[in-house]
Amino acid sequence: MVKHVAPLISLLFLAGCGGKEEAPPAPPPPQIGFVAVRQEPVTLTIELPGRTSAYETSEVRPQVNGLVTARLFQEGDFVRAGQPLYRIDPSPYQAQVASARAAVARARAAIASSKALARRYGELVKINAISKQDFENATTSAQQAEADVAAQQAALRTAQIDLARTTIRAPIAGRIGRSVFTTGALVSAAQTDPLTTIQRIDPMYVDIQESSADLLRLRQQIMAGSLSRGGGAARVRLKLEDGSTYPTEGTLKFADVTVDPATGTQSIRALFGNPRGLLLPGMFVRAELVEGTQANAMLVPQRAVTRDEKGQPTALVVGQGDKVESRTLTAPRTIGANWLVTAGLKVGDRVIVEGAQNLRPGTPVKPVVYDEKAAAKQPAQGAAQGAAQGQPAANGQAK
Repeated sequence: MVKHVAPLISLLFLAGCGGKEEAPPAPPPPQIGFVAVRQEPVTLTIELPGRTSAYETSEVRPQVNGLVTARLFQEGDFVRAGQPLYRIDPSPYQAQVASARAAVARARAAIASSKALARRYGELVKINAISKQDFENATTSAQQAEADVAAQQAALRTAQIDLARTTIRAPIAGRIGRSVFTTGALVSAAQTDPLTTIQRIDPMYVDIQESSADLLRLRQQIMAGSLSRGGGAARVRLKLEDGSTYPTEGTLKFADVTVDPATGTQSIRALFGNPRGLLLPGMFVRAELVEGTQANAMLVPQRAVTRDEKGQPTALVVGQGDKVESRTLTAPRTIGANWLVTAGLKVGDRVIVEGAQNLRPGTPVKPVVYDEKAAAKQPAQGAAQGAAQGQPAANGQAK
């Protein structure tokens, strides 16, 4: 009997000891990386579409009628101002010049006779040999002869101008396009079609379209003092159709004072140097304009900002007692890899940028300052270690 009781007591003792085991310790709060919000000056830029246009454009048209007898240029060449481009048959205009010269000579001969008669009558009227009426008529005839000479000289000048216009010259310097009319074509001074077109493409204009609402907001910010612009002409950078950046910066010249009622935009014109002829009229480009500098801007990394069910930007911050808080932000635009925040945060707030998965407001966390450079090195170091141990670089871990 005693032999059976002893083991039973031992089992009861062990069972009583097992019921007093302690519960496992609570897990430590998750570690998160944060950045402290601070204010810093930021240059605000905007990228807008635009089209290139020539600095000067001239449509070459004839100013006299006639047959084109010669074309004096190569299509696509650079032409100088005043360079001959076309020649029109000058024969009719040479004849007009000769006729006008003859009329001038005839008028000059008439004036010599009229003046001589007026002088003789002047002597005779003094001795009452002729009437005063005859003297006045002779004087008037001499004056009319002088007027006829001036009129014939003007006609001669007109004929000479028309003769000179039979050689059509370049009104501006620039690159000349294709010739619409060929040798033997009949042209007239009243035609609407140009013979060819000359464009000056160095420098080059870029016409940019910006919303009038955005320009109004920009002017209001400048007037309120929240945005400042430096002195001098604003600089403009250009992106070409293939995505490359144009090597030369341009200057902003003016903004049109009229808003297009159909599109609600204003035209902005910038000027770019084009010594190599890389820009051509009509090209589609994107222009980056500097709007101004905001002295006290708050920037938050884009990875720290999410959207709620209403589409509003939100961010998690480390609040009092190192507990998670949610903030609704006002973030009107991005600048590089950051959001520009204008409301919802204040200087010194700790915004969570790493380890925010599955966190809820009120959750205690262990905040650590986020080091972006160190975080960028970690994937590269892991890839290097995996490659050294014979693993693929994407894995980054050794088995």
